[in-house]
Parts: sequence; structure tokens; C-alpha cells
Amino acid sequence: MIKEAMLYDKLDDGKVQCNVCSRRCTIVPGKKGFCRVRENRGGTLYTLIYGTVSSEAVDPIEKKPLFHFYPGSLSYSLGTIGCNFRCRHCQNWTISQVGVDQIHSVEIMPEEAVARALESGSKSIAWTYNEPTIWYEYTYDCAKLAKEAGLATVYVTNGYITPEALRKISPYLDAFRVDIKAFTEEFYKDVCSAKLAPVLESAVLAKELGMHIEVINLVIPTLNDSADEIRQLSKWVYDNLGADTPLHFTRFQPHYKMQDLPSTPVKTLEMAYDIAREEGMQYIYMGNVFGHEYESTFCHACGNLLIKRGLFNVEKYNVTQERTCPDCGEVISIVGNYADVHD
Repeated sequence: MIKEAMLYDKLDDGKVQCNVCSRRCTIVPGKKGFCRVRENRGGTLYTLIYGTVSSEAVDPIEKKPLFHFYPGSLSYSLGTIGCNFRCRHCQNWTISQVGVDQIHSVEIMPEEAVARALESGSKSIAWTYNEPTIWYEYTYDCAKLAKEAGLATVYVTNGYITPEALRKISPYLDAFRVDIKAFTEEFYKDVCSAKLAPVLESAVLAKELGMHIEVINLVIPTLNDSADEIRQLSKWVYDNLGADTPLHFTRFQPHYKMQDLPSTPVKTLEMAYDIAREEGMQYIYMGNVFGHEYESTFCHACGNLLIKRGLFNVEKYNVTQERTCPDCGEVISIVGNYADVHD
């Protein structure tokens, strides 16, 4: 469905500037932005994907991954078409790197999306699989309705949202699950056709606006896996987002335009875990290594196993209703509680 966009400026000669994503594309009449899904028609900017759904699922919240946000719950998950990045290793390139006329989709309006989320028994609704920022008008309307219906709301995002767009949606957005894909501008330029700085800025702002933040770093051999870079990233998260921010180091698998590199060795992820721990991070995880103990949550004070996970499921939950460690009484940084969705 086509709908006039939010947050854009009209310029001279029929041009417009989109202010939803940090690219702030200037678009001439008849052309689309970098994302391929926002088009200038006669001096008015339109989204071409309002209500356009390419992917729909009911996922465990741990699959996002969000480990400290209503653990053990379900999340009604929607994705659309397009992206404002060009990641050479994209796992969902069949929907993110195409235009609106290149893939089958269905139309699900916000009211129906919220109704489906409630019917599924989900605790939250998540916009995921591709970048939700480029779907801004739809996610904004959905989020408002979702909050009215008692659902939690989640952006699974690359963080390339403008401050004004993030502020506007913030009353209706609970969780900001952000990828910090590397900690160098060189990586962002060469691998993603983007910049690092706006991602860091949006993560800090999301924290200031009261959203729950979890950070994902996909560790890619030879590109962003040095001990020095992992240490810099860990320090930055500690200093800017807080020691209690869940930090996930995820295993890379060869895909899309990056099939010439090997999978990330488990020992590299374990090194990242150790470095982040040395830098004071309290909740560190390894992803895409099923069955590893570092998928689970441990008390940062006494080491007690609090949440045991396997294949995106919570197998054991040992946090008190007051969200403390039952052994030492340390407060555990979790939004919601297992009992909130399982009583």
C-alpha cells in the first residue's frame, strides 16, 4: 500500500529530503531513496510498503535475540521489503536487497497485525527480518495500537534511525535490539555501505529515552574479530549503555556475497566473552553456537546459573519474582519476568 511518508522536508525543484533514516536521502521527483521503498512522486514523499508484509512468524523472544526482555515469551514478528544497508553477508538478502515488485508479499494493516499478535498468545510484537526504520509509518501506527492493547514492542534494528524519528516513536517502543556490526568506520563503509557513528548515537539515545537495549555483534573472521576491536566495543558499551546491557557475540556463517570466509571459530567467541567480562560487562552471550554454556544467564555477582537456554527456549528459570538472584540477592537486570507469561 502506498501512503504519504512521515518526517520529510520539501525542497526546491520538487526534491524532498527523507528524515527517517540517517542517510537523509535527497530524492528528485520520480526516484526512490537508497532503501528502494520510499519514492518522490511530484514533490511528495511516499512509502511504498505501508502494510506490505514479506515475513510473518511467532518466534521465541530469545530468537531476536532478546535475553532480558520477557524471557520465555513469544513475539509476533513481521518483516517487509528493502533495507538502508547493503551488507555483503546479509542472512535475509532475499527480502532486504530487493524492490517492492520483486517478491511476493501480503497486506496486513496495523489493526489486523495487533489482533494476530494477541491471538497468537505473544507478549510482544517485533518488526524484524529486515530493517524496521524504512517501514517507519507502518511500525509507528502498529506500535501505538500495540501499546493500547497491552503488547510490548520491539525494533530489531541496524540503528540507522534519525534522532527525530526515534524520539517520535519512543513513547510506543519498548525494546531496541541493535546490531553494532563492527567498531570501525572502515568495516561499515566496505561491508555495509554505511557509517558507524549514527548507530552509536541512536543506541545512546534509545537508552536515554528509556528503551531496553541489547547489543549484537556478529563476529566475522579477519574483518572485525581482533581482540583490540572487541575490547573497544566492550568498553564503549560499558561506558555509554551500562554494564548491565546484554552483549551478544554471534557466530558468522558464510552467506550471500561473503561465502569466501570461514565460520567463526568458537574459541574466537569465547575470547570475546572473556574480553567483555574483563571490561566489566555483566551479561555476555554467545550466539549461533547451540548448547554452549554462554547462551545462558549467570549472576554477575556470584556466578549462579539463573536462566538455562537451549535452541531459543528457556529450559530453566531461576530468578525470583523480584528479579534477584535466589542465592546472593543481587538484582538482575531483566524486563518482565518468566512468571509474567507463564502463570
